[in-house]
Amino acid sequence: MTKTPRILEVRANVLKDNDRLARSMRLRFAQAGTLVLNLVSSPGSGKTTLLRQTLLELSPRYRVAALVGDLATDNDARRLAESGAPVRQIETKTLCHLEARMIEEHLQGWDLSQIDLLFIENVGNLVCPSSWDLGEDLRVALFSTTEGEDKPLKYPTLINTADIALITKIDLAEAVEFDRQAMYRNLREVRPGIEILEVSAKRGTGMAAWLERLEHALQTKRSQR
Repeated sequence: MTKTPRILEVRANVLKDNDRLARSMRLRFAQAGTLVLNLVSSPGSGKTTLLRQTLLELSPRYRVAALVGDLATDNDARRLAESGAPVRQIETKTLCHLEARMIEEHLQGWDLSQIDLLFIENVGNLVCPSSWDLGEDLRVALFSTTEGEDKPLKYPTLINTADIALITKIDLAEAVEFDRQAMYRNLREVRPGIEILEVSAKRGTGMAAWLERLEHALQTKRSQR
């Protein structure tokens, strides 16, 4: 009967330590002028495909890099490295999320002042990553048209911690009978006013708006230094 309170206490302390480190890292990112994005989604949302295309399109104009979280394998990191951008894999083993200490450890040897945009591809999970601050500027929640429209209602914590909701695989919307109005309604029911973008990394639909949003965020951050 005494174990549950003890477990909760330990978890609270771990999260407290993580938040303290995340705040320190956020200051480092700000001083370096590096825009940091934390991409969160379920497996199969098209997160890696989107990030690969994003790196390819931004790299001619900006210095970009990525950290990739997975329980095992470096498959996603190898795919992203095809863009020519610096990429590092973080294997979490049994953990279903990334933590600030993992980000700090895997940034060693990188000069943040030489990175304009740093993308963190979180472990495929809609629950665990919601509670862990990584020092990011923007948290982006990805939902594909193939997942259904009720995901925001099932995972409200993620929506409430996200800055942008990105609807991916929009080119498949008609084929899977995706209900756009229902998706928007559900997102805004959980988080009124949340920013919503639609993209298809394979077809290029919505990519210009997505890239413009990133560039605007970078310029805004630099103007605040």
